[in-house]
Amino acid sequence: MKTFKQLVFEHEKLINEIMPWDLEQKLSGNHSPLVLDIREPEEFAAMHIAGSVNVPRGVLEAACDYGYSETVPDLVEARKKEIIVACRSGNRSVLAAHTMQLMGFENVISLKTGLKGWHDYEQPLVDQNNNKVKLDRAEAYLSPRPAPEQQEPEQ
Repeated sequence: MKTFKQLVFEHEKLINEIMPWDLEQKLSGNHSPLVLDIREPEEFAAMHIAGSVNVPRGVLEAACDYGYSETVPDLVEARKKEIIVACRSGNRSVLAAHTMQLMGFENVISLKTGLKGWHDYEQPLVDQNNNKVKLDRAEAYLSPRPAPEQQEPEQ
């Protein structure tokens, strides 16, 4: 049996990753990549990188292919484009980037440290109305703590 951390660690070796400052540079250039936020819709609505597209991890495979109610045509047609996959901490995006590679996406990259790292690098986040999210709100939201029942039991 493998843990979530073990799965992420194994798949990090199979994909490319960039740091938030690299993404900042790409977004300020002439050719901006597609930023794909794979968090849940309520997470995306609370805050995200401006201009990013939301496709939750749970429907990613169907969104990347034609013929499904989850299909996102712009994503299906982006197999040769640069895609930066983002999540809260950079873990889910590793697994998503690997899945997309298996599906034929040629230039998919995971945002190492995720939106938490983007925020820590003091880059802006916006809400569902495209309003800038205040720093203290972003910090609290991006730094959740597991509840006691979510912790591993002591032996």
